[in-house]
This record gives sequence, C-alpha cells and structure tokens, in this order.
Amino acid sequence: MTAIYLNLTMAFSLALMGVLVYRSHLMSTLLCLEGMMLSLFILMTLLITHYRMSSISMLPLTLLVFSACEAAIGLALLVKMFTSYGNDHVQNLNLLKC
Repeated sequence: MTAIYLNLTMAFSLALMGVLVYRSHLMSTLLCLEGMMLSLFILMTLLITHYRMSSISMLPLTLLVFSACEAAIGLALLVKMFTSYGNDHVQNLNLLKC
C-alpha cells in the first residue's frame, strides 16, 4: 500500500513542479492544477478508506466539486484571454478587464 501512496505523492510533486516550471502558458498551468487535484482526490479517498474514517467520507467529493468549479472558471478565463489577445500567455492576465 505504501507504493501507491508514494506514486500519488510523486504525481502531486510533479504536477506542482509543472505549475512552477511551465507558468508561461495558462493552459499548461491549468492542466498541472488538474493533475494536482486528481492526485489529492485519489490520495484522500485511499486514506479515508484505509483508516475507515466514515465521518469525513464526503470530503473527497467536496474537493472534486471545487476542482470542477476551478476548471470551469479557468477554461472561461482561457477562452476570454484567447478571444481578446489571441494567445494564452500568463503575462497578459493582468491586462484582462471584464
């Protein structure tokens, strides 16, 4: 069971490094954030089932709902940036006015 936890921790760390390294484009940053959220969801679900904590069993679903909301807002921002500026560079993000 520890190999699964190690793999999920490595997946989260790689996604975090992806956010830090590939931060010039918004699309790659959003994909790395989704990878982080999915690895957190799987890790949280495995920990809750392993330790049989039924009192917080809704917490992974709550995380998944917030992750879906984050993805929807990020994609809406990406579409708005692409239609306004023609690219998805993050340095244009502070110029975006709604």
